[in-house]
Amino acid sequence: MDILKKIQDHREHEEELKWEGTFSEYLDLLKERPHLAQSAHSRVYNMIKSAGVVEEHDHKRYKFFDEDIYGLDEAMEKLVEEYFHPAARRLDVRKRILLLMGPVSGGKSTLVNLLKRGMEKYTHTDEGAVFAIKGCPMHEDPLHLVPSHLRKEFQEEYGIRIEGSLSPLNTMRVETEYGGRIEDVLVERVFFSEDKRTGIGTFSPSDPKSQDIADLTGAIDFSTIAQYGSESDPRAYRFDGELNKANRGIMEFQEMLKCDEKFLWHLLSLTQEGNFKAGRFALISADELIVAHTNEAEYRSFIANKKNEALHSRMIVMPVPYNLRVSQEERIYEKMIRESDIKDVHIAPHTLRVAAMFTILTRLKESKKASIDVLKKMRLYDGEILEGFSDVDVEELKKEHSDEGMSGIDPRYVINRISSTIIKKELTSINALDVLRSLKDGLGSHASISNDDKERYLDFISLARKEYDEIAKKEVQKAFVYSYEESAVTLMNNYLDNVEAYCNKAKLRDPLTGEELNPDERLMRSIEEQIGVSENAKKAFREEILIRISAYARKGKKFDYQSHERLREAIQKKLFADLKDVVKITTSTKTPDEQQLKKVNEVVATLVDEHGYNSSSANELLKYVGSLLNR
Repeated sequence: MDILKKIQDHREHEEELKWEGTFSEYLDLLKERPHLAQSAHSRVYNMIKSAGVVEEHDHKRYKFFDEDIYGLDEAMEKLVEEYFHPAARRLDVRKRILLLMGPVSGGKSTLVNLLKRGMEKYTHTDEGAVFAIKGCPMHEDPLHLVPSHLRKEFQEEYGIRIEGSLSPLNTMRVETEYGGRIEDVLVERVFFSEDKRTGIGTFSPSDPKSQDIADLTGAIDFSTIAQYGSESDPRAYRFDGELNKANRGIMEFQEMLKCDEKFLWHLLSLTQEGNFKAGRFALISADELIVAHTNEAEYRSFIANKKNEALHSRMIVMPVPYNLRVSQEERIYEKMIRESDIKDVHIAPHTLRVAAMFTILTRLKESKKASIDVLKKMRLYDGEILEGFSDVDVEELKKEHSDEGMSGIDPRYVINRISSTIIKKELTSINALDVLRSLKDGLGSHASISNDDKERYLDFISLARKEYDEIAKKEVQKAFVYSYEESAVTLMNNYLDNVEAYCNKAKLRDPLTGEELNPDERLMRSIEEQIGVSENAKKAFREEILIRISAYARKGKKFDYQSHERLREAIQKKLFADLKDVVKITTSTKTPDEQQLKKVNEVVATLVDEHGYNSSSANELLKYVGSLLNR
């Protein structure tokens, strides 16, 4: 990749996108493309929608969030459907501050950054193009040039409603630079950029004694007062506060409720009326989406204070809980590792999954249903199909606790413990046991974990360890069965011959003696019992297998033990049960004989080639499973 060539291409592309013309020419553009006059809220909603919407099980998944927000599809759907969409339609929610409230490291900042980066890209597209009065520090909407008394007629002709008044600075510029001829006022296309302070503003609270309200609304430039003669001359004012620069786009308030009250009062008028007070001027119009974020404790403290009631009614609070799906939590860790300096360390398969199991368990609330423990709940939330449970049950579970996911272990703690393990022990490879051990060791030094929670979390580590034991045994089972592929095929063919004879009420013929034999019930049951097929269900299971074989035959396809998922599992388990002694011997013997060593090497090779281990983690897995089987 020639990075300099790509930079040059990007620069040339930006040059091609640039546009400049008079207000009269801009109106001609609007006739062709009326969407150019969309509001800030509408632009954000259209940006999200343009990335694609997938409808799944009566829910909408907005693909805009897919690459950065994991496991929060329902929270994102609620955010779009209850805030962005109605705000884009000019309903009253657009006059509210969007407050994202959730636990630490739950994705609030990631979500806001995603919106900001998205808007930067979107304004480079035809659908998201933004035009502003040239030379205006607030990138003001050119339609503010249309006088109030003509706006109704303008709406009838163009189908566009104009909101907001021309700013003091541009009012003066129209008179002094253009002689009152608004049709000659220059208009240019602008591109949002947080770095260049165009259309995106960010306000972060600091020491109230040193932070100035000018950070939000701009300030008088005292060096120009002698030139312009008055503090009320707009040319003597710097319109460079965050509210000024965020006009037409997004204004982020980081940790909003930590702000001094005087900074928040400016938001009352901005949210409700679309304007704010700055200097010795009339109210200044601004069209911007205000998004803030805070944690639950600060929010509870804020609403308990009666002095803040005016702001309460001007907020839409959107909970952003922790993810509650194991598979999605795993993706969070993978992303955090990719972005770190530990990405070159070999992480054995299932390591992050087991860590994710522990983390999710800490976030779940006990179900009111006696038939569902936390492990079942964890599996159901992750989309696993459990016998006796449906999607309706999952929806009911989610409604039991409105605050589920608002507490528990955060992803940063897990990544910190993984990093600590790697760095302290200078490891080049880690497995699930290393991580569980590190998670356990770190609980004592975690400042926000109470003693009661610590006891619960230790129990969850034990549960995650038991889950890993089963995963590890299955992994070795599959590797051994793969090495004994011939045995698996023979066992399956033997089973199928007996099933066919059983279903057809026929006899089998002994290949050596030619003697007619009844189907081997003992063999069939020894395989079927591996996957919990009961005596009453055996006939239906066998007939299902026979139907599947016939279907394959009709399509000219070969049926093997991989063709039926439950049969494959049964064959693997049966074979592994028969091979347990071999596993025990080959993994526990300090000096295995040549035959045993060959078998171990075959299994290690299978784990490396087929399952993503390296030789070190594969050997550790074999030793661990051997110790489990020898208990």
